[in-house]
Amino acid sequence: MSARVLLTVSGTIAPGMADEVARGLRPRRDYFELARAFAADLIDVAGARVALGRFGDVLHRVGGPGLLLGWYCFRRRHAYDVIFTDGEQVGLPLAALFALGASRNRPRHLMIGHRMTAAKKAFLLDRFGLQRWIDQIFVYASSQQRTLIERWGLSEERAIYTPFMVDSRFFHPGAVQPRTGAKPLISSAGLEWRDYPTMMEAVRELDINVAIAAASPWSKRPDSTAEAEIPANVTVKRLSQYDLRQLYADSAFVVMPLAEVDFQAGVTAILEAMAMGKAVICSRTSGQTDVIVDGVNGMYVPSGDPIALRAAINHLLAHPDKAAQMGRVGRQLVEESQSLDRYTQRLATYVQAAGTTYQGKHSVTKGELAR
Repeated sequence: MSARVLLTVSGTIAPGMADEVARGLRPRRDYFELARAFAADLIDVAGARVALGRFGDVLHRVGGPGLLLGWYCFRRRHAYDVIFTDGEQVGLPLAALFALGASRNRPRHLMIGHRMTAAKKAFLLDRFGLQRWIDQIFVYASSQQRTLIERWGLSEERAIYTPFMVDSRFFHPGAVQPRTGAKPLISSAGLEWRDYPTMMEAVRELDINVAIAAASPWSKRPDSTAEAEIPANVTVKRLSQYDLRQLYADSAFVVMPLAEVDFQAGVTAILEAMAMGKAVICSRTSGQTDVIVDGVNGMYVPSGDPIALRAAINHLLAHPDKAAQMGRVGRQLVEESQSLDRYTQRLATYVQAAGTTYQGKHSVTKGELAR
């Protein structure tokens, strides 16, 4: 018998989303593909609020969408063999509920961990040991995996590094026709921990056009271009993913300027650019180390250093063949290991194994629970 799986979406799935994906206006959504690969029931914030009624509204108002979804999963725990939470904002509340009163006969709990080292989350793990109620944590940065193992004592079987993904069908060099201008164009995109002031200083007075798509569908970080002095050759805009794909196609290469951070900030835009066959110049941070191979599919520069960034930009502008070769290697990497299809296949293997071994009892050992 196949495992019964519940998958959370810590947001609300917009009406018409599936139709826009089918029409090629948006990349495929990871939650749709994961639900298909897991044969899972999918629950988003709107669905949980409807299912839980007035109490759900109270939970949402008091604790936000994470607590709401955590409680929904807790209430439905007996109907499933595996609960897969799509982030620690849902997984940690669910783990706390398991710790408080449902240690017996609970389903396997698998969770994506985006940044487990953030202060509030780390406190919950340090003080209350909530990691004991999460059977496997999937992280997108090897630095996060090391911390889970070294600080919180998880085994490699429970703290799993899995490469992030991109829809390589939507973000494909053949999907759009590149447009050329009188001057070279370079671009950047996203909001999460972006250091756009350093990038703008680096490109100031260069004889190029620069486009910054400073937007994100999920990041709560402020726009670092908001109070910066924007050079004459820089345009800041908000773009849909459909238009962002065209921007990547039009760009000679892509720049990812990051502040120092210990998780995979910027990985979505990096992989989108690589999927479009573009080289990426990226700030070297402690968390962003697992995608770019320096000199192979992109270049690293020190974080917060406009002089080094300017030199790297000038280098690739002067060597377009090198930039093109890096782009081809990047596209190959995406196809081999970081496409949405590879990603769902990897995670589905873990979910299937969890469902197979589920026996209506704790899936961690007594020794692990004692940590």
